[in-house]
Amino acid sequence: MTSPKETIFLSTIKQQNLAQCLPFESSPIGTLISFNENLQAFELSTTTNALDAGHLQIELVVFSDINMTTFANLLIACKINSCVLQAINHRNNLTSYRFTAQVSDLKIAREQLAVFTTEHQIEAALLCSAPTLAIPGLLVMDMDSTTIKIECIDEIAALAGVGEEVSAVTELAMQGQLDFSESLHQRVGKLAGASESILASVADNIPLMEGLETLITELKKHQWRIAIASGGFTYFADHLKNKLALDAAEANVLEIKEQTLTGKVLGKVVDAQAKADCLASLQTEFNIASTQTVAMGDGANDLVMMAAAHLGVAFHAKPLVLAQADSCISKSGLDCLLHWLA
Repeated sequence: MTSPKETIFLSTIKQQNLAQCLPFESSPIGTLISFNENLQAFELSTTTNALDAGHLQIELVVFSDINMTTFANLLIACKINSCVLQAINHRNNLTSYRFTAQVSDLKIAREQLAVFTTEHQIEAALLCSAPTLAIPGLLVMDMDSTTIKIECIDEIAALAGVGEEVSAVTELAMQGQLDFSESLHQRVGKLAGASESILASVADNIPLMEGLETLITELKKHQWRIAIASGGFTYFADHLKNKLALDAAEANVLEIKEQTLTGKVLGKVVDAQAKADCLASLQTEFNIASTQTVAMGDGANDLVMMAAAHLGVAFHAKPLVLAQADSCISKSGLDCLLHWLA
């Protein structure tokens, strides 16, 4: 059952944001919203009916400060004909609105949303049965340029005097233009002869990504397990595991002899498949439901792990990764993930 429609012309609210037009104190759950492009107007009503089951039903999540003109353009860009307000969440000093949305092609809608959020410098997500914050889950994150702001191997290389050579290879690997294992051996080989003290110098000054500690604190309140799966090195991954009280850390082992890097990696390389295997192993070990798994990363080497998780999140990611992720975080800190969870 649907109530009569209220028409609100965009011209009258174009300077307002979502919270002003749908105040969270007075907006009822079940508010149906559609944007009439011809009229350039929002049409609002309340409904007790589900959206048309003939369309794929997902959730659209946006923040309360989104401008109404931007919101209208987002609905148009993603071809979202209508959406129904399902929840308003207040987390980490921010408010997000969750709508059941109606789209005909989720993959295309997500691709359009990734482009739109990047261009407009906002955060939004289209989610399908998102993991629930209040239920124990598993988050596995990449390390370099995800949980921390640097690429450790590039920092090591800079101190060893081979920074430009190594950075160029790192960039090719991140963009998926070079096999990761091959690129890792190439880069590590250039570090042969460097002092082990360089590693300590990098670890002592390692910058954590914005929102990391807040995210970990909030997830732990709800019994989530948190791990790092990295194509980087155990020296740094274990440092972060201990510093942040993480549940696990998987990474590559640098060979060190007589306090000097040999230019070799010991054992099997932690590549894209190894990261995905790590997620699956931890899910089993901690008895986490598959629908409660999340993987976050920024490079091509994270795509297999992200695909293996129920929710794959691209964080400040390369275009290749944005195009394949379930959702993305374009400009905010890692704690934005708290609003993607149901």
